[in-house]
Amino acid sequence: MNKTTRVMPAHKHIALVAHDNYKPELLRWVKENKDALQGHFLYATGTTGRILSKETGLAIKSLLSGPMGGDQQLGALISEGKIDMMIFFWDPLNAVPHDPDVKALLRIATVWNVPVAMNRASAKFMISAPQMAEEVSIEIPDYDAYLADRV
Repeated sequence: MNKTTRVMPAHKHIALVAHDNYKPELLRWVKENKDALQGHFLYATGTTGRILSKETGLAIKSLLSGPMGGDQQLGALISEGKIDMMIFFWDPLNAVPHDPDVKALLRIATVWNVPVAMNRASAKFMISAPQMAEEVSIEIPDYDAYLADRV
């Protein structure tokens, strides 16, 4: 597929997601990075969003709970170019009933070249990167060209 670019703004749109066993870990990370996150637009799946907002006071757009469609809502936002990066503390040791939705979310993030941190170390690198406060161009699939070729 042909590629084009999209510009991530200096004020990023950041998705925050955590499986049940990792919600406390994500909360701790958000508290530690509250100042850095404050200048960005934050989104989260249902329960995670409510916990983070209540405990930190950050403005967070809460979607549905992951198993109820929140993962798919995030995937739609990614495919629309409305999410710039995702912090997803997932549980690699416990199966979740909505595992196909989780895999679909990670797949769509990869398709649209969205940076994804899946643990504290990668989240620390992402939030500390100088690009967090800058406009950044990324390559994405040229969907318009793809459609034009198919019609």
